[in-house]
Amino acid sequence: MPALPAVVRSSGNFPLATNDVCGRHPAYPQRVNVARQELASNASRGLSHRSPWRTGRMRTIRSESPHVQPVISTPPETSDVISMHFENVRRVLAEVQVHAVRRLVDIFREARDRGAFIYIAGNGGSSSTASHWVNDLGKATKRSGCRPLKVMCLSDNVSWFSALSNDEGYERAFSGQLENFATPGDVLACISASGNSPNLVRAVELARGKKLTTVALLGFDGGALRGLVDEPVCVETEKGKYELVEDVHSAICHAVTRCLVADRPGLN
Repeated sequence: MPALPAVVRSSGNFPLATNDVCGRHPAYPQRVNVARQELASNASRGLSHRSPWRTGRMRTIRSESPHVQPVISTPPETSDVISMHFENVRRVLAEVQVHAVRRLVDIFREARDRGAFIYIAGNGGSSSTASHWVNDLGKATKRSGCRPLKVMCLSDNVSWFSALSNDEGYERAFSGQLENFATPGDVLACISASGNSPNLVRAVELARGKKLTTVALLGFDGGALRGLVDEPVCVETEKGKYELVEDVHSAICHAVTRCLVADRPGLN
C-alpha cells in the first residue's frame, strides 16, 4: 500500500474515507493533492480541518473507478447438454406411477366402449401435446367393424378459442366450448405442467358439474388440478422444468395409445 504523504499524516483531525487512503486506486495521487489543497486553503482562512468529501469536491473523483470487466463463463459442451437432458428424462420417466397411467387407459377404454366423448385440452406446448394425442387416439386406434374412439381437442379451433378468450375472458376458452357438447359419462382430459391454468380449472369445474369423468397429465407438484380431477397423473419435477414434463407427458400419451391399439387384434 502506498505511504500516506507527511502533510496528510500530520493532520490528525482530517477524516479521509477508507477508499481514499487504502489500496492502489488509480485516482489516489489526485485525491491526496486535493486533500493537501483543501488543508492549505482552510489553514489560510483560519478554518478548522474539514473533510473534502463533505464539501463535495471529491465526489467526481471518487466516481472515476475503473470499469469492471464482467466474468464470462464458458458455455457447456453441446454433447453434455444433450446427454444431461436425456438422463433427466430417463430419471423422471422411471418415477411415473404405472398404475396411475393404467387407470387412465381404463377410463379411455370404458368411454370408447360406451360411445362417450373424450375431450382433451392444454395451453402452450401442452396444446400441441393435446392435438397430437387426439390425432393418435382418433386415427391409430380405428379399425373397420370396431367402435371408434370419439375424441376432440379443445385447443384446436383457434377462431372459437380466441373468440371466447376475447369476448368472455381467457378462463372461458375451454369451458365455453365444452358447454356445447358435454354429457354425463364423457371424459375431460387436461394437460398442464403447472396444473394452475385458470381456463383448465374452469373447464374441470364445469365438467364435474355435468358429471364427466376428469383426468389430467400434470407436472411439478400438480397444482390446483391435482386435487380437482378424478384421476391425476403427475410427472413430479422441480418447478420450471417444462421440457422434462412435456417430454414425459408425450411418452405417457403414446403409452396410452399403444394400450388402446393393442385392444384391437390385427392393429400394430
